[in-house]
Amino acid sequence: MSPVHSLIEYLQQLARSGERYIRLDEEAKEILRERIRKGKRSVKAGPRHPPVPKAVDIDPGNSQQTEAPPPKLKAEGESAIEKLASLRKQAETWEPALALSSLRDTMVFATGNPEAELMLVGEAPGYEEERRGQPFVGKAGQKLDQILMAMGFSRENVYISNICKFRPALKNQTTNNRKPTPLEMQACLPFVRAEIEIVRPKCIVALGGTAAEGLLNYENQPVGRMREQWHEFEGIPLRVTYHPSYLLHNDSAVTEKRKVWEDMLSVMEFLEMPISQKQRAFFAEK
Repeated sequence: MSPVHSLIEYLQQLARSGERYIRLDEEAKEILRERIRKGKRSVKAGPRHPPVPKAVDIDPGNSQQTEAPPPKLKAEGESAIEKLASLRKQAETWEPALALSSLRDTMVFATGNPEAELMLVGEAPGYEEERRGQPFVGKAGQKLDQILMAMGFSRENVYISNICKFRPALKNQTTNNRKPTPLEMQACLPFVRAEIEIVRPKCIVALGGTAAEGLLNYENQPVGRMREQWHEFEGIPLRVTYHPSYLLHNDSAVTEKRKVWEDMLSVMEFLEMPISQKQRAFFAEK
C-alpha cells in the first residue's frame, strides 16, 4: 500500500471515530500553503464583470405561494407498543425523508423495550440493518450487544433506535455505507422526539459523533470533546460515546475500549445499577 493510500485509510478511520480535526506541524502547514499559492497562480483571471442574469417570467398568481407545512406525526393507540407501531407505519412513507431522494426506500425502525430506562441512538441503518429490518444487527451491533451484556443488559430490555430511519444512498451501492447528512437526520428527527416522548427513558446514549451532532445540533465536534459530560435532549440526560464500529477498527486498543466502558459506567451509576469491582476494572491499565 502506498503512503498516500495509508494516509487516506488513517484519516477515514479518524472520521469514523468522530474526529473532525487533526494537528499539523509547521512544516506540513507550509507545504499546504505553498500548494494553495501555486493553485492560485495557475488559475486564469475570470471576467471583470459578472454575467447578467437571464430574465425570468413571474406568474403574479403564484407570488403569494408558500411551501406546504411538513406533515405532523400522530402516535395513535393506548399502550406504548401501539403508539410505536403507529409511528413505524408513518415512517415507512415519511415524505420529508423520501423527498430528499438521497435515502434508500427501505425503512428501518427501532427495537427493544418500549418502557426501557436506557435508550441508545445511532446515526442510520447500514447494509445488514436494511437487509434484516432492525437497527444494529451487523458487526457493530454485535459489538454493542457485548457492551450491553457487560453492563447487565440485553437488547430486549433497552430501546435501540437511529436518528435517520433510512439507509443513506450511494451510487452503485452494494454493501458500502455512508453517514447521513445533517439534512437527512433533520428530516427524521421528529420520530426520535416522538419515540422519546413515548418511551420516556431515564437516560439516552448517543452512539458516535454523527448521532450526537444530530441530536444536540452541534457542528464538527469530535466525540472526544463531547464525552465525559452530561448533555440533555428533550429534557432527558444524554451521554455521548464512540460508535461500536470505532471499536471494530481499534479492536486491539485497550485504551479506546476503556474510554467507551467509562462512558457506560457513568450511565450505570446514573441509573443506580449495581457495579462490581470486576466491572469497574474492565479494560483498566494494569
